[in-house]
Amino acid sequence: MIHIQEVAKQVYDLAASDDPLAPLVKEALDVIDEGLDACGENRVSISFNGGKDCTVLLHLFAGALGKRRPASEYTSPIPAIYIGVPSPFPVLEYFIQDAAKDYNLDLFYCRPPQEDSIETVVTPAASAITKGRDYLHPLPGPRGVGKAKGGEGMRQALEMYKVRFPHINGILIGTRRTDPHGDRISSRCPTDEGWPRFDRINPIIKWTYANVWSFLRQLNIPYCKLYDEGYTSLGSTYNTFPNPALLVTPSENPNTPPLPSASSIISPTTALATVMSNTHATPQLDALSPTDSDEAPNGNDHPAAFSLPPQYHPAYMLKDDHLERAGRGLSIPSVAV
Repeated sequence: MIHIQEVAKQVYDLAASDDPLAPLVKEALDVIDEGLDACGENRVSISFNGGKDCTVLLHLFAGALGKRRPASEYTSPIPAIYIGVPSPFPVLEYFIQDAAKDYNLDLFYCRPPQEDSIETVVTPAASAITKGRDYLHPLPGPRGVGKAKGGEGMRQALEMYKVRFPHINGILIGTRRTDPHGDRISSRCPTDEGWPRFDRINPIIKWTYANVWSFLRQLNIPYCKLYDEGYTSLGSTYNTFPNPALLVTPSENPNTPPLPSASSIISPTTALATVMSNTHATPQLDALSPTDSDEAPNGNDHPAAFSLPPQYHPAYMLKDDHLERAGRGLSIPSVAV
């Protein structure tokens, strides 16, 4: 288990330093402190789904609490809610369990009853050549992430949480501007009409994708290992895939891979249509099939070689924030949501 007083020293020292992250860290801590003052220190929870943004937020929240609480109270649990999705990644749920132990979370696991809580994302506009299916070559104009479905499941989950923990009236959320509907909210705002009443507290709303990874790596904070396998945005196994912009091409040296660029990466349409991680519900068996030229000589029925599974750069190597969600959305026609 971490000591939140040690985390407090770490994050507040960073906020007071000359590091480029310092202003963002200081602002985030101020937003958390204002939320704790307004709602009550024991009345604020954190929405934690194991993603990179929530992991940053959890560390900041622990630091803010550590500064307020005397050392004798560091074992007090931190209120938290995990809103599950249909068909979650097992490795992500293991990470959530580990984080709950490390940060001493009083974690309420809530799976919405409706299966339509799976998020679906309308992809950004793309070039005419790829007929709207290529994330890497968008047409000129706004580059938002598109619309997302899944809000009803979250509303139901928050209703369940409010019934179970009526004293909680503020929830920390790791939303950023580039997230779906992130441009519509501020650092602190109430829930919409028709939703259970909470103050939504968004301390890292102004952070970029690069800021998130700088914070995690600079402070050596553990994160879900899926991000080391090319995933850049996590959801259900039905709609989450390695980011095509991070695909390692055959010409790259695996020992010293260059930073990927949009102009040198194969079309994500091709990548997502032919490649599927073995962590998904439907494994990509074709990746283990021999090619026509792989047949062994002398009538041997066993193939001489197999095609290797694709390799991806880690998430922190993605340099274009607009491609963060390029691995999200439907790519398997048989999956209906």
